[in-house]
Amino acid sequence: MEKRKGREVVVSALQFSCTDDVAANLATAERLVRASHKKGSNIILIQELFEGYYFCQAQREDFFQRAKPYKGPSYNSEYAKTGKRAGCSYTNGPGYQEKFYFNPGDTGFRVFQTKFAKIGVAICWDQWFPEAARAMGHAGANLVPLVASNRVGKEIIQTEHGNSEITFYGNSFIAGPTGEIVAAADDKEEAVLVAEFDLEKIKSKRHSWGLFRDRRPDLYKVLLTSDGSNPLL
Repeated sequence: MEKRKGREVVVSALQFSCTDDVAANLATAERLVRASHKKGSNIILIQELFEGYYFCQAQREDFFQRAKPYKGPSYNSEYAKTGKRAGCSYTNGPGYQEKFYFNPGDTGFRVFQTKFAKIGVAICWDQWFPEAARAMGHAGANLVPLVASNRVGKEIIQTEHGNSEITFYGNSFIAGPTGEIVAAADDKEEAVLVAEFDLEKIKSKRHSWGLFRDRRPDLYKVLLTSDGSNPLL
């Protein structure tokens, strides 16, 4: 019997510290993308808001000027021309004033068919919602690889009450289809993480484990209520 050919894909997560200089950050991203590409990466994940400091530490109207068009500088830069950008949630709390700058999306879960694999995209706070994780990004529950990218370094933003400071914790990682960590960065250093997966093998394992075969959608009604009450009682 002829051996079935696998469908390998190489994914990558980048991790680096940012400055308040857009050109410098784009240069860093380009350098790391090229390094990742040399390692054979097909799909590369860059941390969110990498063009500058994480400005959401403060509620400042002048920061609205940082808004960029969808096809802005990072989209048109040279490193972006090596492939296609697949897609572009917010949180709120001390040091994370994202609701001041962003509106919630209304597109639902965004999934993109790329040349190498179908990928689901979630940003920042999306990870804390069980529906998002279960629908497209929960490695163990869905038997799919998961790639996560976070920044490192200390960033200080001026606010009306003084300076706000965050030291980002990095720990970017790539998880395999059963939730195992196959590549991980630390909490301080720049990193280029790379891992290879055989999508055909993962597909076979997903079928053999029977995770979707044993689903019970008839029990989901309680999840449609905000307080967890059972609408049938």
